[in-house]
Amino acid sequence: MSRRPPSSAGRLYAVILAGGRGTRFWPRSRRNNPKQFMKLSGPSSLLQQTVARLRPLIPPSRTWVFTSEDLVQQVARELPGVPRAQIVAEPCQRNTAPCAGLAAELIGARDPEAILGVFPSDHTIRKPGRFRSVVALAAQHAAQGAIVTLGIEPRWPETGYGYVEFRSAPSLDQIEALAVKRFHEKPPLAVARRYLRARRYFWNSGMFFWTARTIREALRSYLPQTADVLAAIASRLQGGRETDVRHRQRVLKQLYPKCENISVDYAVLERAPRVLGIPLRVGWNDVGSWNALHDLLPQDRQGNALRTETLLIDSKGLLVDVPGKLVAGVGLEDLVIVETEDALLVARRDRSQDVSRIVKELEQARRKDLL
Repeated sequence: MSRRPPSSAGRLYAVILAGGRGTRFWPRSRRNNPKQFMKLSGPSSLLQQTVARLRPLIPPSRTWVFTSEDLVQQVARELPGVPRAQIVAEPCQRNTAPCAGLAAELIGARDPEAILGVFPSDHTIRKPGRFRSVVALAAQHAAQGAIVTLGIEPRWPETGYGYVEFRSAPSLDQIEALAVKRFHEKPPLAVARRYLRARRYFWNSGMFFWTARTIREALRSYLPQTADVLAAIASRLQGGRETDVRHRQRVLKQLYPKCENISVDYAVLERAPRVLGIPLRVGWNDVGSWNALHDLLPQDRQGNALRTETLLIDSKGLLVDVPGKLVAGVGLEDLVIVETEDALLVARRDRSQDVSRIVKELEQARRKDLL
């Protein structure tokens, strides 16, 4: 049963990051239909799932979505309950630090005591009730001035994630906020194996909590150039004009590109003196690749995740997504096979992170028809 949220949850706002392209899910994920809009693990999209699992704590009236100009209308269709003025189109990608600061300026103009929870739009969580208890606790600590991050219990020696290090191996029997000793960048395999054995290193989930005031002050200290740009944006939007979407977009196009392109991890978390982490086990998956999706889907006795009709002989560990036709295979192992109307992907599952390299090759070849 979920723990009753503390009163600070009433000031908690969701900042949903929905501007990514999901290049590792090519050929399904394209510029006009990136991963967060795909129904990869259920009847609703990953973006819709993100908002739905937060709704018992954070209603649509306190939900803000930050995306790209090309995706604003699609976000609005996916989330009809979120006010249009709370769907913000970044005119260019500047990573998470400027986005976090922009959210603080826009939401803080309405509610100076706002607590912000930052959530990527493309994660799945199998234990949403326990997750909401974690979110409520994070909001409580953030209300007291802390910066809070969520650390995911590692299930294998992952080299594609950053890590949060605690001072000792935490217990997962209870939900508690602990001091973060250090953040670590994506490690080589040998180091990731050492992290797994030590049991005090947790995957960095990319979910963060702070008050609008706390993150604004942190950016002034650690990223003053960007903080000045964001303050200029806020000044231009004073007098209630932060809800005037057209005016806001004109201001953002003029000023937002001047922000530095840097993640909030580098800019703030690795330098701030008071960072807490909540280690957790909630069935989290960032659905970061076809291989990660394979782990989420139902599988047969041979470990095959099949989303189409197949006839397989001596084949195991496959992910097959080829709608409208029979896929026959003999002696296949640990492959991803995905077909769309204009492309076919065949890749080893353990190399599925490298699918993004195909997208880069297509960009260099100017194959916009396949992007």
